Amino acid sequence: MRDAFHEQLQHLNDRLVEMANLVEVAVREGTAALLEADARRAERVIAADAQIDRLQALVEERTFEQLALQQPVAADLRSLVAALRMVADLERMGDLAEHVAKIARMRYPECAIPEELKPTIAEMGHVAERMVHKVSKTVEASDVSRAVDLVAEDDEMDRLRRSLFHTLLDAEWKHGVEAAVDIALLGRYYERIADHAVSMARRVIYLVTGDVPARTS
Repeated sequence: MRDAFHEQLQHLNDRLVEMANLVEVAVREGTAALLEADARRAERVIAADAQIDRLQALVEERTFEQLALQQPVAADLRSLVAALRMVADLERMGDLAEHVAKIARMRYPECAIPEELKPTIAEMGHVAERMVHKVSKTVEASDVSRAVDLVAEDDEMDRLRRSLFHTLLDAEWKHGVEAAVDIALLGRYYERIADHAVSMARRVIYLVTGDVPARTS
């Protein structure tokens, strides 16, 4: 009976990793669609979000089944509660990648990003993608050291977002209100992807060690 239960826990973990891999692709492709003004790529990201949503529903259904049937305690209960919270993080990350793609689609055939900000947005996309990749590996292997590194990496995303706002508030800004709103939203989307990745990393640390890591910001 316990073996079957732990097989179910592993199945849930595998689905979380599958979701994280899909989110990683969505972040990468959404950023590319944005920087290249590629409407077809943006549409693929938007359509692919349905698969992330289906996996979320599956994980939630299976988790609630195990909570009802097994009435777990201690570490097993923490694992199931963490699965519910992490699947919510992943679903939201997928939505945020979709929002990035929607801005690309909305501004097509123009590029939503002024030329001088393309390097910053590209770097934000790269950092977000890297963090999602790390969180996938962290969840897959319950890797505490990788989780700790991921928590620290959020500082880089915060720095990039501050850089965006400095440019937006500069008196030399010449791209108008519409572009400023797009850039402000994109900065928020990427920052939130990073925040959700950090949230997942903290949950892994707690599951493995029983300790709640201190927040750095």
